[in-house]
Amino acid sequence: MDIKQFWKAVLKQDETAIKVFFHDTAYVNWHCTNECFTVDEFIRANCEYPGDWDGNVERIECMDNLIITVTHVFPKDKSSSFLVVSFFRIEDNKIMSVDEYWSDDGEAPSWRKEMHIGRSIHL
Repeated sequence: MDIKQFWKAVLKQDETAIKVFFHDTAYVNWHCTNECFTVDEFIRANCEYPGDWDGNVERIECMDNLIITVTHVFPKDKSSSFLVVSFFRIEDNKIMSVDEYWSDDGEAPSWRKEMHIGRSIHL
């Protein structure tokens, strides 16, 4: 399975292309908001989300039938930014389940800045 092509379809909000990657009985868990979706519900949530989106798959790890990705997702106007860690369980070259963790990108909190510890990962 080409996970980069999956992410390309998701970011383009291409309903038809996304559906091809999934088993009929697959499901998607968004743990940060305590939601579980069927494939059709996931596609609807993704494709009806407002705005035009872009992103980059920053890391891919594969272990047996598990693909893990770290993806930077952002609207094309760059008004916000998210990091998504996704765990894809693959069967017969299709997605059987996804466990995702979405996080808003942001600055370190002021209490840590005041400690003068750490440094930026990306300049």
